Amino acid sequence: MIKQTTSSFLASTNQIWRNEKSREIVIQVIVLIALGWLLTWLVGNVSGNFERLGKDLSYEFLGIPAGYDINQYLIPYNNRDTHLRAAIVGLLNTGLVAICGIIIATIFGLFLGVLRLSKNWLASKIAYWYVEFTRNVPILLHILLWHGIIINTLPHPRKAIDIGEMAFLTNRGFYLPKPITEAGIELIYLFTTIGIIFSILFYKYANKLQENTGKQLPVFWVNVSVLIILPIIAFFASGMPVSLSIPELKGFNFRGGVQLSPELIALTFALAIYTAAFIAEIVRAGILAIDKGQREAAESIGLKSNKVMKLIILPQARRVIIPPLTSQYLNLTKNSSLAIAIGYMDLVATLGGISLNQTGREMETMVLVLLIYLSISLSISSLMNWYNHKVKLVDR
Repeated sequence: MIKQTTSSFLASTNQIWRNEKSREIVIQVIVLIALGWLLTWLVGNVSGNFERLGKDLSYEFLGIPAGYDINQYLIPYNNRDTHLRAAIVGLLNTGLVAICGIIIATIFGLFLGVLRLSKNWLASKIAYWYVEFTRNVPILLHILLWHGIIINTLPHPRKAIDIGEMAFLTNRGFYLPKPITEAGIELIYLFTTIGIIFSILFYKYANKLQENTGKQLPVFWVNVSVLIILPIIAFFASGMPVSLSIPELKGFNFRGGVQLSPELIALTFALAIYTAAFIAEIVRAGILAIDKGQREAAESIGLKSNKVMKLIILPQARRVIIPPLTSQYLNLTKNSSLAIAIGYMDLVATLGGISLNQTGREMETMVLVLLIYLSISLSISSLMNWYNHKVKLVDR
C-alpha cells in the first residue's frame, strides 16, 4: 500500500514537472521562498548586529541642527537648519546638475552625432577624435580636470573677467545678475503661461497641417517670437515689476546677484561633455539604422539636406535612439554622486557624507540615499518609456 501511494505521488509529481506551465509556477514559488528566506536572514542579521552594538534604527536625527555650511543652495539654508533640510538642499543640488547636464549633453551629443556623418572630412574627424578621447577617459578625471582649469586659470575676484559690467567670471565662481520680482509680476506669469499654451497648440496644429497637406509653417520662429513678445508686453504693461541685482565687488569677493560655484560649473560641464560623447554614438547609430533609400527619396523631390535630416531621418531614428539614450540619462544622474571629489554638496556629500559622520547613523542615511537615487532613476526611466511609447510605430 505504501509503495503504491509513493509510486502514485511520484507519478503525479513527475506529471506536474513535465508540464511547462506547472513547472514555471513551481520554480517561481521556490525562488520566492528562497528570496523571502534570504531577506528574513539579512534583516535578522542586521538587527542582531545592531543589538550587539547597542544601536537602534531611528530617523530622529533628521530633526536636529546640521551644524555645517553648504556652498551652493537653491533654497535658503544655514548651519542651524536640520539635517532634513540639508538633505533637501543636497537633493536639489543633485537635481540641478542632472537636469542641466542632460539638456547640454543631449544638444551637444545630437550635434556631434550628426557631425560625425558629415561629408566634410575635417569636421567628421574632429568629432571622431573628440568622441574617442572623451569616452575613453574616466569621468572622475574629467571632473578633476575641469575643476582644476576653472580654479587655476580664471582670475581672483579683484581681477574678474567682466562681461558687460553685469556678469563676472572668477576662480571663486561665476556671478550673474539676479532678477528681483515686485508687485505686478503676476501679469508676466499669466502672459508667459498663455505663450507656452499657444506654442504647444500651434506646434500640434502645424504638425497636423503638414501631415494632411504637406505645408510647413515656421513653427520655431513663431513660437520663439510669441514666448519673447508676450512677456515683454506684460513687463511694460505692468510697470516693469522686475529689477536686477547686479553683483558688486565688496572686500575680497562679490556680493549680490547669483553665484554659480566653480564646483557646480565644473561638475555639470564635465558630466555633459562626457555623456555627450556616448549620445553622439547613439545618434550616429540611429541615423545609420535608417535605410539610405529614405534620404535618396527625400533628396529626389528637392528637399535640402537640413530638411531631410529634420523631417525624414531624425523622426525615424529617434525610435532607435531613445532606449539607449535612457541609459545615458541614468548614468549622468548617478555619476553626479562623484561631486564629493571636488567638494560640491550634493545628496551624497550632505546626507550620505557629513550628516552620516556627525550622527553615526550610517544605516539610516545610506538607506535614504539609496531609496532617493532609486526613485530618481525610476522616474527618469518612466518618463523616457512614456516618450518612447508615444513615438513608436503603431501596429495595424
